[in-house]
Amino acid sequence: MFGYRGSTALITGASKGLGKAFAHALAARGMNLVLVARSGDALQTLAEELNTRHGVQTVALSIDLAHADAARHIGDELERRRIQVDLLVNNAGLGLTGSFLSHDPMKEHAEIQVNVQVLVALSHLLGSAMTKRGRGGIINLASNASFQPLPYMATYAATKAFVLSFSEALQYELAGTGVHVMAACPGPTATSFFDGVSTDVSPKDMDSSESVATKTLEAFDRKKAVAYPGRPSVRMATWLSRLLPRPLVVRIAAMASRKMGLHG
Repeated sequence: MFGYRGSTALITGASKGLGKAFAHALAARGMNLVLVARSGDALQTLAEELNTRHGVQTVALSIDLAHADAARHIGDELERRRIQVDLLVNNAGLGLTGSFLSHDPMKEHAEIQVNVQVLVALSHLLGSAMTKRGRGGIINLASNASFQPLPYMATYAATKAFVLSFSEALQYELAGTGVHVMAACPGPTATSFFDGVSTDVSPKDMDSSESVATKTLEAFDRKKAVAYPGRPSVRMATWLSRLLPRPLVVRIAAMASRKMGLHG
């Protein structure tokens, strides 16, 4: 099992939702934390709460990951504070819904920056240091959307397909170095992800953030390369793209998007 107590984890998108759940779960395991998100006040409040409740050291970094130099700023802050990161949780993610051509191109670029560019940059920066020390871990949040094209969330699904492929390849490359890489592929989760979206998804059809975080860490402890921390029906849905013709998979995915109300 990964040596959590006394080690340090960096979590992106840590101020709410799944990132916040990871922060609570890792603090309960005795990890010191570097919390990264855009919302500085919420982040600082969480950092103080975790410090009080679990007695761990917490650092809040208010950084907008949509900026092209976000990873460099994080690296500079870690160096300035002399913080060594043992576990990277690339949790932050953006997801636009609706027709691709209806979106502001800059928002599409921001989605790719947060979901892909920062994840790759931090994996390289912190993964390099971990391999030199001979220990560490990287958890990248992919999605059940990683397994098929998803009309009305076209860019989001494409970025998550990248995350899954990248993580599996990186885990193979780092085998034997003492650094374990895992992609987590949850399904719909009860977070703020769908806030402001006209979706018909009921909370009872979603997994809780706490459940997803707990199951993800359990899979990480078992050295899984890919985790499916959702209900069995979510895992079963990922098999369709492997069994059915691609044009049919896209049509089924489009029907699901419309049923969820993501097309408008």
